[in-house]
Parts: sequence; structure tokens; C-alpha cells
Amino acid sequence: MTEMMLRGPIQKDRPAPVARQVERKDIAGKVLGTVNLAPEIFGIEPNVPVMHQVVTAQLAAKRAGTQSTKTRAEVRGGGAKPFNQKGTGRARQGSSRVPSMPGGGVAMGPKPRKYDQATPKKMVRLALRSALSDRAAEGNVILVDKFDFDAPKTKDALSALAAIGANGHVLVVLTDEEINATLSLRNLEHVTTLTADQLNTYDIVRNDVVVFTDATLPTSQGDEA
Repeated sequence: MTEMMLRGPIQKDRPAPVARQVERKDIAGKVLGTVNLAPEIFGIEPNVPVMHQVVTAQLAAKRAGTQSTKTRAEVRGGGAKPFNQKGTGRARQGSSRVPSMPGGGVAMGPKPRKYDQATPKKMVRLALRSALSDRAAEGNVILVDKFDFDAPKTKDALSALAAIGANGHVLVVLTDEEINATLSLRNLEHVTTLTADQLNTYDIVRNDVVVFTDATLPTSQGDEA
């Protein structure tokens, strides 16, 4: 028995999670304090291949899969022989609905199918933690105490995002109870709103900044979506 067999398979040594902090603000931009982010969620080394595979699976699951073409058996007509077997100088044909004829069926064309890809839950969680860690490493995770809008108003939402420094494409994670905030933010083209249980890798990757509230900030692995 070789030394390699005694030691077992070689595993890549990944660096320990990094402890990171984020400023806690109100919607006026005032700093209320500093909060420690969970290292196992916001401080790991991003696993890019896993993120790619999970995002690809998410996009594949969104495909309708309703495309369909007709085969020669499904195209109407073609029952009669289109022309004589001999004497025309053309290749013999038994039907006008073969794929080689105009108006004929499609050979090996697309049919309705599902594009879903099976993705292990551990891989989904790792991809989510990798995406959050990547945004945290860039300083693009923002924490707000709450979005306490008195009434739905897009102008107030714009002012709040500008005050807290949320620039570019923004993902805002809210609770189901923050209805005024959802209604205020949903008209903004550069803003995506989700509830905490809807948080996913694709929406994190496609947005520049992720904004959490006190109620939606993940504090342990059990709080992940």
C-alpha cells in the first residue's frame, strides 16, 4: 500500500474565511454603527466554477422549452406522388413533404423539452455564499436598518439609494412586510427587489450592489436562501 493510499485523496487547502464589517445606515445615509458580517457567508474564497454552473442551471430552468417543428409525418398534404418516377430528369420523389422539398417537414428539428439541470443543494449554497463573498470583498454589500417609507413613492426610493451609496444595478433584499419599499423600488429599471427566501446567485451576480436590511441580513449558514 503506497503512501498516497494511506494519506487519501489530495484536497485543495482553501484559505480561512475572512472577517468583514459593514456600516449600518438609515435611509438618509446616516451611519448608525458597524456590523460584523458572518465569515462563512461573506468571507469565503469565491468558487467561480461552481457559481458558473449554478447560474447556467438557473438560466436553463427559465427556458420555456416550447419550441417545436413539424416532421414529414406531421406536415399536411404530400399523399400523392409529386411527379412521375421517370422522364423528368429529377431525382425520384414519393412525397412533396420530405425535408428536401419546399414546404416539407424538418429533419431532426427541435421539439418540446425540459432544460432543467439537477444541481445539488450543497452546490447551490456554495455558489450563493461565493457570490455574497465576492460582493462583500468589493465593498458592495450595504446594510440599512429598514426602509420605512410612509407611502409608496419612487422619488423617495431614489433619494434613499443615493443617500446610502447604492450605485449602478442594485439588488435590494426586503421582507414581505415592507410593502411600501417594494412598491417604491419596483418602477426603477436598475433595481431588483427580492425577499430573503428568494435570494439567489444569478441576481447577485447580475447586480453591482446588494442591499440588506436588519431583518434580511444573513447571520449564519442557516439563514441562507
